[in-house]
Amino acid sequence: MCSAIFAVLAASSAAVAKSDFAVVGAIVTPHVQAPSMRYRRDPGKADGALVRVIVASKGAQPWSRRDVRFFGQTGKELVETGAWAWCDFPGEEMGAADPIRPGELTVLTFNTRARDHGMGSTATVGISGRAGSSRITLRPDAVHIAAATFFSSGSRAVLDKAVVHIVNSGKSPVRIKGSRFRQPASRSRFWALGAAASPVGMRTLPSSRIVPPGETGIILAETKLDLTYTLIEVDITQGSRTRSVFGYVKAKHEAFDISGGWVSSDAAVGSSTLAHEAFLKTLAGLHVNTMHHTEAPGYSDLPSLYSRFPLKRFGNLQPVERYDRDDALPFIHGVEFLGEPQYGGGRPVPPQDVWRDLHPYAPTRLATTVTHSEEAVWRFYAGLSDYPHYDAYRVTAPSADAWRLYDRWDGARIAWGAPLETIGDMCRSLREMSRPAPTAYWSQGPHHGWGSYGGRKRTSPTRDEIRLQAYHALASRITSLYWFNLSLRSLLKYPDTTPELRRIGREIRMLEDVYLRGSAYRYRQETENGTPSWDLASIVSPECAALFALDLRYAPDPNERVFVFGPPRPAAFAFELPSFLRRPVDVFRVDADGVHEVSFEVTRTGVTARDSANKVAVYIAAPNRDVREGILKRHRSLMAQERAIGFDPVGNPADMEALRRILQ
Repeated sequence: MCSAIFAVLAASSAAVAKSDFAVVGAIVTPHVQAPSMRYRRDPGKADGALVRVIVASKGAQPWSRRDVRFFGQTGKELVETGAWAWCDFPGEEMGAADPIRPGELTVLTFNTRARDHGMGSTATVGISGRAGSSRITLRPDAVHIAAATFFSSGSRAVLDKAVVHIVNSGKSPVRIKGSRFRQPASRSRFWALGAAASPVGMRTLPSSRIVPPGETGIILAETKLDLTYTLIEVDITQGSRTRSVFGYVKAKHEAFDISGGWVSSDAAVGSSTLAHEAFLKTLAGLHVNTMHHTEAPGYSDLPSLYSRFPLKRFGNLQPVERYDRDDALPFIHGVEFLGEPQYGGGRPVPPQDVWRDLHPYAPTRLATTVTHSEEAVWRFYAGLSDYPHYDAYRVTAPSADAWRLYDRWDGARIAWGAPLETIGDMCRSLREMSRPAPTAYWSQGPHHGWGSYGGRKRTSPTRDEIRLQAYHALASRITSLYWFNLSLRSLLKYPDTTPELRRIGREIRMLEDVYLRGSAYRYRQETENGTPSWDLASIVSPECAALFALDLRYAPDPNERVFVFGPPRPAAFAFELPSFLRRPVDVFRVDADGVHEVSFEVTRTGVTARDSANKVAVYIAAPNRDVREGILKRHRSLMAQERAIGFDPVGNPADMEALRRILQ
């Protein structure tokens, strides 16, 4: 899935040099499709692309985004004819008639739908009534920006660090020559990017700046950036040729947020369950820091309570003036109010309508999100939001895919569940169509509202099913996880799941820097006698690599109708590592109990860990022992935080009874 994203550009005539516009470059992200998914109807071939064309203004004659034509047509016309799924320059967007001033760039985004507008096709772009045009061939290059994350060490209003991952999927090495960031001079004119700013400081991994074929390189930049749309430019040299590759994101302070979903619900006393400290302490013990609400009466309007148990907002965030403030930004996760537009209650919301609904947030510092729900069609919604995520649950829940069509367990067909590893397949699909933006996942937790499917009596996932679904997503490199749904009623109905939720939350917090600063590196599935055995995946960060082994030797219990795993078994897990981490001096396993020694062997391309494992095994490969000490320090801190809460419904029956009284 690591296709490159640079379009080949060719001038159609010498007139282009005299034009008032110039195509500087393009980002072409091919549509992808997870081949493992099964649907009742053929989803069609994923042969289109999300395209971002970077255009510069020059000359004395101004032009605007409204004047741009592809194939001689406006963006709105191409959407209406079905050639494109959506575009961000239909002529009705903010700043459509605003002149793009000399020296400014603007990024024109569209997502193709028709087959003759797919990969390999050629688009002509020009300005209405002006001479000259350019041709853009939707043809992937071999280098792309896989991930870009930004951080604030002080004020959340200024981003002072960036981590950019470059993937070279070509056959020859490339050298990172430099990097730049372009942002609008004013967020009110977010569509007009100003002069490029070089990092205050920059270092690379490898330090030689050489990224070998099939490898990844990392840029660590010191910056001073706003929370707004950002064009990342990386200059690379390949042989005698120097060129730029690009990435386009809305820069935001990256944080691994764990949401409890709709945690505010009716209580027996008080307007919200969040008005009760016992429930807030329970969520804190699960390492939940985000709620799917904008305001919860009796909680968020009481500073004395909210300041002690702050949960980030995740909702429509209106009016924006209330939330787009320096002091409010640390308590904001993102904008979400569209539900699942691909489903739309059985009538999908057209992608262009989704763009129109999200567009008012573009001038703000608030990141927008869209909940994708159907991998078969979400390629047409790619690029619409700043922080895309999806929900798809694998047991006893509604689904877009057809569970009885999976032939996974020696011919056994079940209606109550689907292969757990398809979570990872869908995560990789969404990630590759969203790069370099981060992605998140709604993971299946205990929920009181699901019914019985396929004769299964338990209408909630088991502890093992919860763990594996979450880890198939985590191993793909997500940067937030949302539980559906840790309402008090759900936690009380399935108290046996709470210990697992706490362990997973603690493990995420132990490794959150790897998820945030890292990028997906390798994935493969191992089989044994033709049967799936392990999913092996890795995430590479500047400091270390996280290596995941996820157990595929599980089966549906025909009586209980739940997925069951066998005991730990001996295994040798071989992982590749990038050149700058290729000779680790420390390899160890990490879980909620701390770190554990494992036998390992450094190989020519990476490392092999020997262990006895089942379900989930996570290893760290590090170039020094400082990484181990840092994780141990984090573990001790997390354990101290849990003890300091002073409330434990898992281990104290009186605390569990206190939770029950909230609903009585």
